[in-house]
Amino acid sequence: MKATAARCGADDGAPGSVQRVGLLGLGEVGTIFARALAQHGLTWLGGWDVKLAPGHPEQAEVRARAREAGAEACADMAALCAGADLIICAVTAANAVPAARQAAAHLRPGTWWLDLNSASPAAKQEAAAIIEAAGGRYVEAAVMTSVPPYGIRVPMLVGGPHAAALLPALRAWGMQVELASARLGVASATKMCRSIMIKGLEALVIESYTAARHYGVEDAMLATLRETFPGVDWEGQGGYFFQRVAQHGRRRAEEMREVARTVREAGLAPLLAEAIARKDDEVADARAAGVFNAVDPRAPWRAWADALLAARRSADGTAGG
Repeated sequence: MKATAARCGADDGAPGSVQRVGLLGLGEVGTIFARALAQHGLTWLGGWDVKLAPGHPEQAEVRARAREAGAEACADMAALCAGADLIICAVTAANAVPAARQAAAHLRPGTWWLDLNSASPAAKQEAAAIIEAAGGRYVEAAVMTSVPPYGIRVPMLVGGPHAAALLPALRAWGMQVELASARLGVASATKMCRSIMIKGLEALVIESYTAARHYGVEDAMLATLRETFPGVDWEGQGGYFFQRVAQHGRRRAEEMREVARTVREAGLAPLLAEAIARKDDEVADARAAGVFNAVDPRAPWRAWADALLAARRSADGTAGG
């Protein structure tokens, strides 16, 4: 630890157990985890996010979010690292390695680093090398489904040489974690390959349903889907897929670029992964342009598709389909 680092909410001496937890990233996932961890009587719970930097337009919002979740908002990365026995890194796929690199300058020896980011096996291995070189104990985690329905109990795979030793603490907090392998990269490879299917299905639904809505054949199309795959609620699932991609399209696109990297590292052409990333970016662009401003987040899929179609007609200067 650097002598000049201000320890955020810290006491002196080395901790005897994992009782001081820092959340790196206070977005949806980080906030959900903080809220749950605050119920477990930890000695200290803190958080840091780049949006807490002085002058950031969302600083007050993120600070309020941390306070509502029961976490102390740290002044900077150095303060977060100084205060934590365990840092849970929940940034974005593209920032998994940069976050590890930034933290390495401040990490206290022996600090656990739980990497929740949806990054490729190679990116996880690179982040691990950085953390380990700084004296930390890196554990990769692969979050295997959407977090909000499960909260901190979301199914996760963990891996790496330190993973087994961290499992008891994680399970004591209610985390549903399973050891994938002592070898780094196995958990993330499992997640990345799964994402081709899950994010691919989201992209297929958005493109298929919107096109069907344009042609007025959605009822007939859904009827054939129900006949072929009777176990899927195609109507309800459609609304959920549109909502999730509209809300988190940019993050999904980043993840799919990591998936493409994973596929490429296997010697394969990531044609579908790259196409899914483009579709996620397209939906994220639509949200940024205000296309979904009038759509209730719980609206059925037709409302989302209609918003996309209306925006396309407006861009084309046409009045009809």
